[in-house]
Amino acid sequence: MDHKVQSLVKLISKAAEDKKAIDLAILKIGEVSLIADYFVIMTGATKIQIHAIANEIMEKTEEAGFTLLHKEGYDEGLWVLLDYGAVVVHIFQPKEREFYNLERLWSHAPRVDNNFQATAN
Repeated sequence: MDHKVQSLVKLISKAAEDKKAIDLAILKIGEVSLIADYFVIMTGATKIQIHAIANEIMEKTEEAGFTLLHKEGYDEGLWVLLDYGAVVVHIFQPKEREFYNLERLWSHAPRVDNNFQATAN
């Protein structure tokens, strides 16, 4: 396992938790797809909170030297995607998270915690 990718996932998780992200999930998507190594999925209650979470993640990752490759959905604030290559962050409002249900869509990907230990799906 690439320690740089692990440190990025931990940094993203910590930044999200600092801004009170809800229901944080880490999927080891690389075991079932070439799209990325990890998806970090979370919920923000409002557009303002989603912006706060996204801003914190972008600030902390930039400070640590990680490059944001692509950002999508920020202006609308319903589903923000931050693409760091090996790690893709999804920040949803509650209705959008329920509708798209990425955890179900990618249910065959192992779910892990911040220490990269398997958790129940």
